Amino acid sequence: MPKRGGAKISGRSRRARPRKSTNAPSSSSSVDRTTSNAKHAEKPKKSSAVSADAALNVVALRAQLARALGWHDAHVDLDRAVAGLAPELRGRRPPGLAHSAWEIVEHIRIAQHDIFDFCVNASYAEMKWPDEYWPPTPAPPSPSAWDASLAAYRRDLQAMQDLASRADLDLFAKIPHGSGQTYLREIVLVIDHNAYHVGELVTLRRLLGAWDAQS
Repeated sequence: MPKRGGAKISGRSRRARPRKSTNAPSSSSSVDRTTSNAKHAEKPKKSSAVSADAALNVVALRAQLARALGWHDAHVDLDRAVAGLAPELRGRRPPGLAHSAWEIVEHIRIAQHDIFDFCVNASYAEMKWPDEYWPPTPAPPSPSAWDASLAAYRRDLQAMQDLASRADLDLFAKIPHGSGQTYLREIVLVIDHNAYHVGELVTLRRLLGAWDAQS
């Protein structure tokens, strides 16, 4: 993008400058000054209008982010991606894929919680990658562990949606205990990361012969 600070004054800007007069002030010059003052008086109104538009845009952005976190317009959401998956298939790794459904579900939950914790916890401690972001076994230790993981995912998803919707949170502000990350960046990261792995779950189920695209 060209640098704006070094641009030359345009012909329009030069013509807009008032001419210097060697004559005594005339009635027309008084009108010119009045007009100039009127133009200056209008600036705060324009600024206020821009500020109001910007505020409305931020409100719309918050609503869009909150919706996108639970997005299912362009693709299925996590609940749909795992619905009806038989317990005996939750720990199976299809040929060609590195992870089972359980590993992906837990990874989504862990990563989402980690990002939310980073956003709100001033005492946040960075986790070890990749060890602490994936479960230790391909299969869940119990059926209740599968259900608990999904329930925790939903709670944290709601917490992220609430965070995105907070009117007192500057989405563009840097997280105080971070290294330059903004709240907006982290919210978009959750959206992107969840969508990627939900797609992975659908592929996994297709390879297992356990996906009904019509349901």
